[in-house]
Amino acid sequence: MKPLSYRATGVDIDAGEDAVRRIAPLARASARPEVLAGVGGFAAFVSVPSRYHEPVMVSSTDGVGSKLKVAFLANRHDTVGIDLVAMGVNDVLVHGAEPLYFLDYIGTARLDPARVETIVKGIVAGCRLAGCALVGGETAELPDLYAPGEYDLAGFAVGIVERSRIVDGSRVRPGDVVLGLAASGLHSNGYTLVRRIVFDMMKLGVDALLPGTGRTVADELLTPTRIYAKPVLALLERAEVHAMAHVTGGGLPGNLPRVLPDGCRARISRTAWTPPPVFATLQRAGQVADAEMFRVFNMGIGYVIVLPPKDADLATDVLRDTGESVLRLGEVVAGERGVEVVA
Repeated sequence: MKPLSYRATGVDIDAGEDAVRRIAPLARASARPEVLAGVGGFAAFVSVPSRYHEPVMVSSTDGVGSKLKVAFLANRHDTVGIDLVAMGVNDVLVHGAEPLYFLDYIGTARLDPARVETIVKGIVAGCRLAGCALVGGETAELPDLYAPGEYDLAGFAVGIVERSRIVDGSRVRPGDVVLGLAASGLHSNGYTLVRRIVFDMMKLGVDALLPGTGRTVADELLTPTRIYAKPVLALLERAEVHAMAHVTGGGLPGNLPRVLPDGCRARISRTAWTPPPVFATLQRAGQVADAEMFRVFNMGIGYVIVLPPKDADLATDVLRDTGESVLRLGEVVAGERGVEVVA
């Protein structure tokens, strides 16, 4: 009887070591001075930046979801790492935290070091956009758990904020202004519905043109989620911000109420912006109701900022100076906590 090896069961230790060798130099490109030890050890060491007097760590974990299925179909893996970073970093940013470091998990049926390297290049690109360091991660080869050719991603973002500068929504008042920052497209939510419409109902392939967009299905659906760290951190230095929300699954109606106190309701004007064409294409092809569209998708608004009227013009100027497209979506009114979208 031939001796059994780990490789014979589908787990290649050599491939895992090759992947780690490829990752370590990539991670160094995102280094911050606070990182004392990063990729390669049993754990990472990160010091607290000296300028913080009463630092609070803010953490979040998330994934990319079934957007990965589109990456598998298109065999394009260079941008999903940016999505992964965005989903975690934008969440800690909501509370005023500066992104500090990031860790990742890659689980796959078969470890392909070149593919892992491509994914991690995207993660590092996302970390550099966010200003945080990639300090560690895990790659797991699980042939009995994942389908051949597929993988899953999870990310863990940690930020830091001065205790006195935490943004938690408690200062929101009726009369506050609601600003929106443009999304790059679908971001990373609603892809189970998107895939049903595009691939099953419209019968399109990843290389086909997506009607109304002027782009291929792959280009539109794999556009990476925006990372809002640099413009928002610049804003926090200049203006009084009462609340912020990252518009993910649940859309505006599901995410903005999470940062509103009792007795405050966001009134959003539907005419304040025009959603990118991809949303109209999906709605028309899938015959999706308006309310469902707003509940599933970001509808072109990736991030929301709530602030007092006195700072609205200043905030708009600061954000536009960083290259942002800023939209005045509406205001906070007295009422039951929630969001109403009005004509």
